[in-house]
Amino acid sequence: MLDPNQLAALAAILRHGSFDAAATHLAVTPSAVSQRIKALEDRVGVALVRRGTPCTGTPAGLRLARHAEDVGLLEAQLRRELALDEGSSTAQVRIAVPADSLSTWFIDAMAAVDGLLFDLVIDDQDHSADWLRRGEVSAAISVGGPVVPGCDATPLGKLRYLPTASPEFVAQWFAEGVTAQTLARAPCLTFNQKDLLQKAWIEQQTGRRISPPTHFLPSSHGFVEAAAAGLGWGMNPELLARPAIDDGSLSEIVPDAPLDVPLTWQVGRILAPALAPLTSAIKTAASRVLAPL
Repeated sequence: MLDPNQLAALAAILRHGSFDAAATHLAVTPSAVSQRIKALEDRVGVALVRRGTPCTGTPAGLRLARHAEDVGLLEAQLRRELALDEGSSTAQVRIAVPADSLSTWFIDAMAAVDGLLFDLVIDDQDHSADWLRRGEVSAAISVGGPVVPGCDATPLGKLRYLPTASPEFVAQWFAEGVTAQTLARAPCLTFNQKDLLQKAWIEQQTGRRISPPTHFLPSSHGFVEAAAAGLGWGMNPELLARPAIDDGSLSEIVPDAPLDVPLTWQVGRILAPALAPLTSAIKTAASRVLAPL
């Protein structure tokens, strides 16, 4: 058995970034925190914390910290079931969420659940499931597809993306039409190196794999603003782009040519009962804005 006080110290260090901040959070001395971490590292036989500013976890440390948070979720569920909840205790859950989901609908689900503290990891929806596979999060919003072993999966619906740019950009770069040739020349917007939406849409439209010149812009709202400013074209969630399309500051470079991305909620099977209220809130929030599968 691992000492819960030692696990709590580890989780607090990684959450707050230093031994001093962890000590303040736990209402103990920094020396006590150091002693707990040393004892835990001696117990498991590996280093758990990389000392620095901020302190970060080794792979083993991250895994143990997530285990501590999972135990907290299960204990919170037990307190609810036995009517022992004092009303002031909260559990923390670490979730991988795509930036576009966070910007369009996921916050509504978070706001509908009491008694949880959220630690969100922002990653591309094509890669968020990898966090689950590595055991670094307890749940994830991922692209529909293979279920991560040991997880329950709930299909949520499709997030619709539209290929958009400013009218001036369209007139400048696509005066000859949206073709493989013009798409190869026109600057596009890319969220980060993992973002393949623009290339997927190009292949869907032209049947060819093209790597256009690109701006990297890791901001969902900034993506819309950059497209409206004429910086490039990009695949914007319809939920974010529609107001700009309606007021004329954005245009679809090809009308009626969306790219629909199916989203799935995946949660570790052991934790699924403890996170049932969150799962229900996510299903409700998603049903309001996502297209049916």
